[in-house]
Amino acid sequence: MNSYPAISVVIPVYQSEKSLPPLIEQLETALKALSLPDFEVIMVNDASRDNSWKVIQTLSVEKPWIRGICLMRNYGQHNAVLCGIRAARFPVVVTIDDDLQHPPGEIVKLMNALNDETDVVYGTPEKEQHGLWRDLASVVTKMALQSAMGTTIARKVSAFRLFRTKLRDAFATYSSPYVSVDVLLTWGSTRFTSVKVRHDPRTIGKSNYTFSKLARHAMNMITGFSAVPLRLATFIGFGFALFGGLLLVYLLINYFVTGGGVQGFTFLASVISLFSGVQLFALGIMGEYLARMHFRMMDRPSYTVRVVTGDTT
Repeated sequence: MNSYPAISVVIPVYQSEKSLPPLIEQLETALKALSLPDFEVIMVNDASRDNSWKVIQTLSVEKPWIRGICLMRNYGQHNAVLCGIRAARFPVVVTIDDDLQHPPGEIVKLMNALNDETDVVYGTPEKEQHGLWRDLASVVTKMALQSAMGTTIARKVSAFRLFRTKLRDAFATYSSPYVSVDVLLTWGSTRFTSVKVRHDPRTIGKSNYTFSKLARHAMNMITGFSAVPLRLATFIGFGFALFGGLLLVYLLINYFVTGGGVQGFTFLASVISLFSGVQLFALGIMGEYLARMHFRMMDRPSYTVRVVTGDTT
């Protein structure tokens, strides 16, 4: 029989008043079945507009192992998760969504995969139960995440993850409105693995993640934690400079050898438009980085807490 450490379960909550009671019921069954020395559940309310916070308050009164944190405004899922991670009190943290698509009974698979050679375990869905656009956005996000994390495990990441709490020391001083928990975990370790887990269809409510939100998150990851776009702009600029040089050589040869020039305004206009577009593209990328530097210099926090409920000792 395996001997498991005490764990802290972090749940980012947004617009999930109906799914929270059954989620806690399933979590309680799953955690008690593991015979843990201790456990806690930290529910971080990301300024939900429904009654999610009232539900959290009620649950924290009924069950002393539940703590609730309510943020001042909506910061985003990863920011809420970061808040919960920093509040965790036990050696291992499990993060899980609030929509019941990650079955709490699958936590045991993550726990069994954690060993002396592993610090982070992802629960990779056997088959994701999302719509076409959400799946497409998820693929784009994971490609962006791979460039930011610099590891192939990025293709297997999910919000259902388990890791050693001490990894948070690597990003203890991190303060930025742009947060990617998965990238931050790479600051503390490179020992990642994944296991296949069940992924259930959503039966309560609807997803708050849209294609545009995921695409924006992907852009934030690329420009916030990676220099790939700048290198891309450099390569594109070099390529078009080479193209311009070859074009000039062609025009000179054509002029001196055949005595003719390139006819037509259309050709000249198209070349100018092409080069102008590349310049604007490069400026746009640099602008994204400058904007993030600007926000970092403003020292905007990743989150601010309004109130905490439950056992705060």
